[in-house]
Formats: sequence, C-alpha cells, structure tokens
Amino acid sequence: MKRSQFLIALCLVLGTLTLNLIDAEAATQPTQANPIKLTYSNYFPAPHPHAILGKEFCEEIKKRTNGRVEITYIPGGTLTSASRVYDGVLKGVSDMGMSNIAYTRGRFPVTEILDLPLGFPSGWVATHVANDFFRQFKPNEWNEVRVIYLHACGPNVIYTSKKPVYRLEDLKGLKIRGTGRIADVVKALGASPIPIETPDLYDSLSRGVVDGAMNPMALLSEYKLGEVIKYTTECWQVGNVYNFYVVMNKNKWNILPEDLQKVFAEVADEWIEKHGRRWNETDFEGKKFSMDLNGKFISLPPDEVARWQQATRPVVDAYMKDMEAKGFSSKEMVDHFEYAKGRIKYWNSKQDELGIKSATSK
Repeated sequence: MKRSQFLIALCLVLGTLTLNLIDAEAATQPTQANPIKLTYSNYFPAPHPHAILGKEFCEEIKKRTNGRVEITYIPGGTLTSASRVYDGVLKGVSDMGMSNIAYTRGRFPVTEILDLPLGFPSGWVATHVANDFFRQFKPNEWNEVRVIYLHACGPNVIYTSKKPVYRLEDLKGLKIRGTGRIADVVKALGASPIPIETPDLYDSLSRGVVDGAMNPMALLSEYKLGEVIKYTTECWQVGNVYNFYVVMNKNKWNILPEDLQKVFAEVADEWIEKHGRRWNETDFEGKKFSMDLNGKFISLPPDEVARWQQATRPVVDAYMKDMEAKGFSSKEMVDHFEYAKGRIKYWNSKQDELGIKSATSK
C-alpha cells in the first residue's frame, strides 16, 4: 500500500512539474498581447529613402508575425551615430542597426574588398553582389552579430563646391570627403581624403572644411548636397561603392522562435531587392536635383577614364598586401576578388535582362 501511495504521489509531483514547464514555455512564447520588443537604430535621417525602407521593414515584420514582434525604429543617429551603430548593437544599446562598413575601417576587413574600385556599375548590382559574397564566404568578422542583410550604394562620383574637376591633375590639393577604403581611392586620385560622417557633410562643404566628396549621386538630393555643390565629375567607371549592413544583436536573434527567424529571413530577401532598386532610382533623383539648381555635370572622355582607372588599381594591390599581413593567404584573397568580379558581371547582365535602369547606363 505504501509503495502504491508513493507512486501516486510521485506521479502527481511529476505531473505538476510538467504543467509548470509547459506554462513557463507558453509564457515565453511571443503573442500579440506579449510581443518580443526590439529597437532599431539607423543614422540616416527619417526622410532618407533608406531610412524609410528601414521603417517599412519594421512594419512588415510586425505584420507578418501577426504582432508577435514589435520593433521601435529610431532613425537620424539619435540613438547611435553612424560610426557607433555596430558597437551599439553589440552592447545592447539597440537590438538592430543599419550603418556603413567604411565608418569602422578594419573591423570588417574581408568585406572591405567590396569597397574597392572593382567596377560596380550600379547600386542594384552592388547590393546583390554584397549579399552573394556574404553568403558564399560567411566572414568570421560578422560572427558577433546576426547579419540580416547587406546593401550598397551606386558607384561613387566626385563632386566639388568651387573648383571643377576635368582631369586627375585638378584633384591635386583638394580636400575630398572619403571614409574607409574609399579614402584610399581618393588619395590614389591625388586628393587628400577627409573622414566625415555623412550627416555632417553639408555643413562641412558649406564652411569649406572640405572641397568636395566622393559619394554616389544619390546624396545630392538625399542630403541636399546639390545646394552646396557646383560640379559633379561622373567618374563612375572607377566603380567603387559604399557597403551597408543591417545587423541584430545575436542574443536577441537567438531568443526568436524558429518561425519568427524564418519571417525575418524572408522579409530580408525582399528588402535586398528594394534597397538595390532604390539606390538606382536615387542616383537619377540626385542628378536631377543638382541640375535643377544649375549644377554642372562633367563627363570624362575615354582616355581620361582610363587614367582614373589606372590610378586606382594600386588600391586593390595595397589591400591584398594588407590582408596578407593580417594572415590571410594570397589564394584566399584572389578567390574573393575573382568571385566579386564574377558576380558583378552576372548581376550587371541580369540588370540589363530585367530592364532595370541605372544612372550609368548608356
């Protein structure tokens, strides 16, 4: 009798423990009434096209998770500035963040190959190449966070506030805004690179802190730089771009149930395309904005284009040597380079096939 009573009591205890575990698990499952709440920091000002896409990403996540995930979106660098977004995500200042790898030079050395003058013809192409590259090589430098997706701007051009640039020699003595590996390109072209965060660029140009910038045409309208820029030299054939990331704190990613992680991945795939197309569109908008303000656009003749391309080739060689000094093998770097070049060719062909227009199309 005592044995049977003991077994009954044991079953009751185990049953109670099981129910408590089920209740505890249910309590941690996100619902509309008890959603997972995240924060998302973006340095782009709220009206910026890619800030708007960030906001729409948050809204789409809420919609597709039926309200089980809510993301508080904080644009304009009010939570973390451009150069501090990544550390902010690591330290939990924000749960997600969007910024540019050029603001933290050396932190993403493998991915920085995509900031080199590789011949990118458009933001759409560069955006797809960046995501292909990440998926192919999965660089360890991103292991501290969860990469949601990458995107990249259109090819950089040179714009100046006072002096027109027709030839390489015209850049000598000019202070040109450039960050990360793009600064190396600026220097190779003969100017002095000055690292300035984009939100501060308008004021820096107005006050003469810099004479110009190496950026995509999109910024002429997005940051109203066309108001302080008189000349734009269309040196897009050099083909270097700025690469952007959207990342999430890894601990926050890991607490998401598998079905919610799947939603994030699906939305991210769609937003890659949205960002890529938007970069192409905003290059057109930037050019029109500047031209409406009587800004002058300078096209380089073929022989001058060849000089600019020749001048920037050593930037790639220097990067390769730098990476070898960091312990990467020469073969590894050549593989990365050839893969990126191959994907540029592939996505450029797809861009033509799909009839996607870019400001560099002729």
